[in-house]
Amino acid sequence: MGNINLSYLFEHPRRVFDLSVEHLTLALTVLAVALVLALPLGAIATRFHRLTLPILAILGAIYTIPSLAFLAALIPTPLGLGRDNALVVFVAYAQIFLVRNIVAGLRGVDPAMLEAARGIGMTSWQVFRQVRWPLALPVIMAGVRTALVTTISITSIAATVAAGGLGELLFTGLTRPPRIGLPMIVAGTVAITTLAVFTDILLRLLERQTAAAKAIRAAR
Repeated sequence: MGNINLSYLFEHPRRVFDLSVEHLTLALTVLAVALVLALPLGAIATRFHRLTLPILAILGAIYTIPSLAFLAALIPTPLGLGRDNALVVFVAYAQIFLVRNIVAGLRGVDPAMLEAARGIGMTSWQVFRQVRWPLALPVIMAGVRTALVTTISITSIAATVAAGGLGELLFTGLTRPPRIGLPMIVAGTVAITTLAVFTDILLRLLERQTAAAKAIRAAR
């Protein structure tokens, strides 16, 4: 049974590879756009404490919207079917992980270290760039990792709005007889899982690097 289930993966490696690249490209594009929005949102939520709860509550509520329903709701809009539809939905979902960790990271920096930096004559921008941001980076990276791995997983449904990715194998397989469809579903599942696992491992290594750098700075 295992050989039968994996037959599509072995017989169509180029197809699986191309869809994997498409899938990962969409996920990375989502992360890039999401960060452009999350960084200022996180900075605002960090600076103005009374806005923190409302911002995180709104982002949390967005994340609870069922993904298929969210994608379907945008079809009648100018976004229609395709990549733009999926991009908007997945960027919205990624915000809660990114903004939450940006706020936690920036607020978690020891105030004494910030005061010491100001005491030696650093400007506010220098304090942020050279002290606060580097010390907050490990926590922020944890949010980036969670956001990207989650996006890789849910990007599988992008195929429902003709946005491509490995979801094409899953949803096409569901419409075929089991003898043909099951190997396609298995191939898509294996590829998505592999992308998510390797991305998680890579970003965890980057987290450790930033955490090590933070420890070195703290020891100086």
